[in-house]
Amino acid sequence: MRFKTIRKYYKLAVISCLWLNVSACNNDEQTNNGNKPDVAESIPNEQASNKPWKQVEQQNLIYLELDTGTVTILLADFFAPKHTKYIQDLVNEGFYDGLPLYRVIENFVVQGGDKSNQKASNVKRSIKAEFERDIHTQTPFSLVQQNDLFAEQTGFINGFAVGRSVTEGKEWLIHCPGAINLARGLHPNSGTTDFAIMFGTPPRHLDRNMSVFGRIIVGWEHFYQVKRGPKDAGGVFKDTNKASHIVKAYLGSSLDLEKQQSVFIENTATPAFKQRIEKRRKLDNDFYQYKGNGNMDVCYFPVKIKFK
Repeated sequence: MRFKTIRKYYKLAVISCLWLNVSACNNDEQTNNGNKPDVAESIPNEQASNKPWKQVEQQNLIYLELDTGTVTILLADFFAPKHTKYIQDLVNEGFYDGLPLYRVIENFVVQGGDKSNQKASNVKRSIKAEFERDIHTQTPFSLVQQNDLFAEQTGFINGFAVGRSVTEGKEWLIHCPGAINLARGLHPNSGTTDFAIMFGTPPRHLDRNMSVFGRIIVGWEHFYQVKRGPKDAGGVFKDTNKASHIVKAYLGSSLDLEKQQSVFIENTATPAFKQRIEKRRKLDNDFYQYKGNGNMDVCYFPVKIKFK
């Protein structure tokens, strides 16, 4: 089955960190018995092989059926296991079905969820932030850039753009276009259910300040068609009936086997992938008269996706 697939106002970008769930600021997550352990992921052995593709597990695919078409999101369970499990539970509960994309700012963010804070849920709670983690030295990391403007290093792990501070021994997921994070209030652990998806200029100042738990891999054409919010209201729809809506959200694992779509992501730990990086860095094409200085923005480099 085939599924359909900030810079302009810095002030607005900062507000995005603070918009939601301020009332939950001191209601940190106490327990999360269903979470996967926060340890090194089991993927490195597969990533370290020379297999060019890695099949995505069905439970790590979220299909957001919008009124403009269906968008597919890949969850970063290896990096944000608590958020991944929590979002999976909310999706399986049907929490997001019918909710609006109530804050949309051109070239920055699409924010969706329960703007009224009235929808019932047996899953909803505040959740502890997963902004960053200790560098997993045993996990394959494909370097893109040394001394990036916002990080000592940038590169890829498991198909996701990652920033690193070797000095601090920390790494984090980067807010490239398509990245999705959990909206929060002032307190780091105040995120509950609403989410924000980046599009346009990468808002890198949000790195290490928001919990990124996935990214769009398919359906950009439908995502770009969502209705933009009024500029004089910071992109927020006062009347959410005028906003685009989530018709239904579901996991690939919830579908019958014959309806599941096999999704493969490029193995970003192979020599072939690293060669692609170097080729792009050198602008190895006769079109380019100026070959640049060898620097490259990690958000500019595409990771390939294929389907079977």
